Amino acid sequence: MPGLIVAALLLAQAPAGGAEAAGIALHGWADVFYAFNPNRPADGASFLPGTGTTAKRANELNLNAAALDVSLDPEPVGFHLTLAFGSGPDVVHAGEPALPATGPEIWRSIYQASVSYTAPIGRGILLEAGIYPSHIGYESFFSKDNWNYTRGWMGEFSPYYQAGLKIAVPIDDHWSAQVHLLNGWQTIGDNNRAKAVGTQIAWAGERLSLAFNTFAGPELRGDDSHWRLFGDLTATWKAGRWLSLGATADAGRQELPGRAAVWHAAALYARFAVHERAALALRAEYYDDRDGFLSATRQLLVDGTATLEIRPADHLLVKVEARQDVSGARVFAGHKRQTLALASANAFF
Repeated sequence: MPGLIVAALLLAQAPAGGAEAAGIALHGWADVFYAFNPNRPADGASFLPGTGTTAKRANELNLNAAALDVSLDPEPVGFHLTLAFGSGPDVVHAGEPALPATGPEIWRSIYQASVSYTAPIGRGILLEAGIYPSHIGYESFFSKDNWNYTRGWMGEFSPYYQAGLKIAVPIDDHWSAQVHLLNGWQTIGDNNRAKAVGTQIAWAGERLSLAFNTFAGPELRGDDSHWRLFGDLTATWKAGRWLSLGATADAGRQELPGRAAVWHAAALYARFAVHERAALALRAEYYDDRDGFLSATRQLLVDGTATLEIRPADHLLVKVEARQDVSGARVFAGHKRQTLALASANAFF
C-alpha cells in the first residue's frame, strides 16, 4: 500500500504523457499476458518452483508486471526508483530471506531504489548504492527490454537484482569496468555475515559488444565459509540493419560440506527486423544443472523459443511466442516436456 501511495503522488506531479521535469524522468508500463500450457499444471503455474518471472500463471489472463520508474541522472547526484507489481515481481523476490526487517513481503514491490554520484575523476567514476539491476546476464527483468517475452533458464537461475555498492569506471571510448560490493546472490537482506564481490569488464563498439561478469562470495544460509564462484560471458553483434545476433555462456561452482556442486549453460539469440514495426526473435539454450543445486533436480534443461514482436502503435508492444522446454526429469507437472503458447501486450509511456 505505501508503494501505491508513492506511485499515485508521482503521477499526480508528473507532466501529462510522462516526460521530464527539472531533469527528473518518469516512465511507466503495464505488461499483461495469456499463456496456454497443455500440461495443465494442477497449481496453475508453469516453469519450475522459484522460477517463471514471465508467464508464470498458465491458462489464464494475468498481469506480469506493472511498473513506475522515476530517475535523475547523476550529474553529479542522481537516484533511481522502480516500483513493480504483479506475478513477475512476486516470483523474483520469493527467495528473499525472511529475517527481522527484511523478507519478500517488505521488498516485493521494489525492483530498484538507489542513489548515485559521479565523481569528477578522469572520465567520471560512477558510484551507485542501494538496490539496482544485476550486472550479470544477457536478459533483463522487464520483458519489454528483451528480444523474447519469456526469459531463459540462464536468467531465471542467476540474479536479476542486487543490493550493495557499484563502482563503474569508463576506461576509454570502448572499454569500461565495474566492481560490486554486494550483500549476496539476488538478496537484499543478507542470510549470513559474509559479503560478496562482483566484477565486470566490457567492450562496446559500433556493432559488437562484449562483457565478462563474475560473482564470488559465501552464499549458503548461516554459512560464511563455503563460496559460490560464477562467471558469465555475453556478446551482441549487429550483423546488419535487419539482423542482430547474441550469445551467452555461464559456469558456476558452489562449495558444499564435503563436496561441490557445478553447473554450466549457454544460449544463442537472433533477432530479425522484418519491418520497422515487426521483428522475429529466436533463442536456443541448454542449462546443465548436473548436481541439481539450483533447480532442485539433477537435469539437463533445453529450451527453444520463437517470438513475433509487433508495434501497432508508438506506445504499444505486442509479443506472440511459442516455447518448448525439455528436461531429463519429469519436472513439468509430471512431464519431461513443457510447451507454452502465449500472447502479451505491453503499454508504456
